[in-house]
Amino acid sequence: MAFKIYTKTGDQGETGLFGGKRLPKSHLRIESYGTVDELNSWIGLIRDLTEYPKTEGVLEHVQNRLFTVGSNLASDPSKKMNVPEIKLSDIQLLEKEIDRMESELPPLKAFILPGGHPTVSNIHIARCVCRRAERMVVGLGLIDEVPDIILQYLNRLSDFLFVLARWVGMRLDAKEIKWVAPVEK
Repeated sequence: MAFKIYTKTGDQGETGLFGGKRLPKSHLRIESYGTVDELNSWIGLIRDLTEYPKTEGVLEHVQNRLFTVGSNLASDPSKKMNVPEIKLSDIQLLEKEIDRMESELPPLKAFILPGGHPTVSNIHIARCVCRRAERMVVGLGLIDEVPDIILQYLNRLSDFLFVLARWVGMRLDAKEIKWVAPVEK
């Protein structure tokens, strides 16, 4: 039996967590997992734009883990819920991919401007959304329980996305433009 997409239970500006607790849709917990969902959509776009099978596989893995992050954030922390968890191996996969891509890249000696190719720009947007999700989850952790490994994962994912933008840019022969600080006169 299929479920209906609309329930009408959120029509008054509240939504339910796994476990039954209801919160206003503006609550930081809802904003946090909503931003993770937004990030997941950006990762989907990047996966669609890349033409590197290994990278597409890693990005699909990331999308699955972002659903894991979202399910944790959407669960009532006061109740023991049976939801999947981020594992250290998920972070290690990102680190392995960062190291692999960096081994092919020239050393970074200056800040670079996001851009150079539409795919690269979209990866940088995803990186910024990831950083926003991380900031929101940090804020949520100040008022409610959040597993530390979720913060670690989001932090490492933003690093991965930065390196991915550079690596894809190199493969697309996109020029990296260095940030030029204004000179005081």
